[in-house]
Amino acid sequence: MATPADEVKKEFTFRKYKDGDNSHPKWSEQIFKGDTSHKCPTYVHQTPPCQGSCPSGEDIRGWLNIVRGIEKPAEGMDWKEYAFRRSTEANPFPSVMGRVCPAPCQDGCNRNQVDDFVGINAVEQFIGDSALDAGHKFTAGAETGKKVAIIGGGPCGLAAAYQLRLKGHACTIFDDHEELGGMMMYGIPGYRTPRDVLHGEMNRIIEMGVETRMKTRIGTDVSLEQLEKDFDAVLFTIGAQSGRGLPIPNFEEASNCLSGVAFLAAFNEGRLKGVGGKVVVIGGGDTSIDVASVARRIGKITDIHENDRPEHIILGQTAHDVAGVANREGADVALLSRNPVAKMAAAQHEIDDATREGVEIIDSIDPVEVVMGDNGRAKALRVRKLQWEGGKMTPIEGSEYDIDADLIVAAIGQTGNLKGMESFGNERGLIDADANFQVPNKPGYFVAGDIVQPHLLTTVIGQASVVVESIDHFFKKEEAGKRPKVDVHHFDLLNKLRETHHEPAHFEPEGSPKVRGIDRGLRGTQNADFAIHNYEDRSAHQIISSDKLFLGHFQNELRHIRPEDVPSADEVLDHFEERMKGLSEAETIEEAKRCMSCGMCFECDNCVIYCPQDAVFKVNKDESTTGRYVDTDYSRCIGCHICADVCPTGYIQMGLGE
Repeated sequence: MATPADEVKKEFTFRKYKDGDNSHPKWSEQIFKGDTSHKCPTYVHQTPPCQGSCPSGEDIRGWLNIVRGIEKPAEGMDWKEYAFRRSTEANPFPSVMGRVCPAPCQDGCNRNQVDDFVGINAVEQFIGDSALDAGHKFTAGAETGKKVAIIGGGPCGLAAAYQLRLKGHACTIFDDHEELGGMMMYGIPGYRTPRDVLHGEMNRIIEMGVETRMKTRIGTDVSLEQLEKDFDAVLFTIGAQSGRGLPIPNFEEASNCLSGVAFLAAFNEGRLKGVGGKVVVIGGGDTSIDVASVARRIGKITDIHENDRPEHIILGQTAHDVAGVANREGADVALLSRNPVAKMAAAQHEIDDATREGVEIIDSIDPVEVVMGDNGRAKALRVRKLQWEGGKMTPIEGSEYDIDADLIVAAIGQTGNLKGMESFGNERGLIDADANFQVPNKPGYFVAGDIVQPHLLTTVIGQASVVVESIDHFFKKEEAGKRPKVDVHHFDLLNKLRETHHEPAHFEPEGSPKVRGIDRGLRGTQNADFAIHNYEDRSAHQIISSDKLFLGHFQNELRHIRPEDVPSADEVLDHFEERMKGLSEAETIEEAKRCMSCGMCFECDNCVIYCPQDAVFKVNKDESTTGRYVDTDYSRCIGCHICADVCPTGYIQMGLGE
């Protein structure tokens, strides 16, 4: 028995014609011009929005196509290593970033217009973990004799060291901590970035021949003048490791009002093992979530001595006595946000996890004043409720009330610590940079990362690539020039042709004799082997949007979601196991297959199947490679644009002839 029409499940579908498309052109145009035009198809490489949204500028579509089996590995390399090599052209930390990056690439993914974004982070984690398991290493470039001093061994400094060594430039990292890693080590808890994973990815960079000088502060232990003498360039990547306090009365005066950066550093250094009474965290971003989650895990010391109060441990560089923290229970933690929960800066799954772990989230609230006790410590935080209308915030009159607090932690922003380097600082406690990350009016000095403008880990990794290019231009006495509009790592068809031994022939200028029967002076190149035919690379200038794709090609497929080990409020005490679990190899491949390969052919054969003139054909197997899978016989093409209409990825466009 047929299912009644009103009971049929209504999926989100895409059609060439929509309801109401019932008008027709004139009969003469329909008969004589409906199936032809003066245009012919060309193959246009564009940047997908995932890459355009990635601050690291990774060739995301490229390594997804490698994982799914579309782009074949180079000779002598399996797909896992090949995907790792492609991924790390931009980002040397795939394991770490696959776990902690908030993934703006997934927000921009065109697949959101079909069902759900591609789990890019999950695939990246698999790539990184597989590379660590296999012991893959990086290889430095040929030595140039140039030396760079890198001040700061966090994610930006390490990524810059990696890119410098790829170019053959020597570098030394100066850092005033015990260990490398910056905010990856001291700002993110180990249950989000397992330390074996972090050390594995950092050591791989150091093994390229990077010198390190730890517990050494520039401006105190070593002068900037000395660096100028010993190195050919100096790069500031010191990060923003000083937290900002709340701009309200008594915050600075109260001993138990601290920054989120200091709180997390004390925990990650192993000094902070418990809190006292109620912890109130002010923020709304990922750092505030980390503070609240850590406080829930380390728990509350029920009989705390004055010397063991958290503020003394955090600011005094001392450590909790393990015996003294044995008697603990779950901590009472509240996270306050000025924004509604739906508009908090933290990733939604981080907010959900914190709530499950027992963190109380109070939104639309504004701190007004720290209420002091008789002992010089804060005893409460006075707040007022906020009303949001039309995107504007208005305090609600008479809504003030006090929230009891034993520890108040502000996670509202960060600034730099420029002690010994004050001459480079601006009024915000950061360092100015031009578009190419050179320090203005300071030749030979460069700066990148959070010390320019605090942002995401993936952002500072992307800046490292740009600043190293600027340093390389400086060494070669070249102008840095203007950065491309779409400033990311792109698929390079010419490199792919070289890799697969299909490199175009050497071009002879006009007037040279015939080679292989072809007059090199001819303007037409349709039969020449020195040109890449009917191909246009717009990737540096254009991001392809979903309306340029044939979305009807793609079926609804559920995303493969990584399992998470998120403890409940009753289980969270001392729960320091990794939360984010990885996908299996089979699940990773299936998830990569959900990628729509926006802006690049993924070899679906639609254009070959639907061309009514047999003008579109597959390139011979011994000449085919990614981006050169199909070709067009223009002597047969009538410009009917069917191939472009049915191209799922927008790679085929009707442009020749214009």
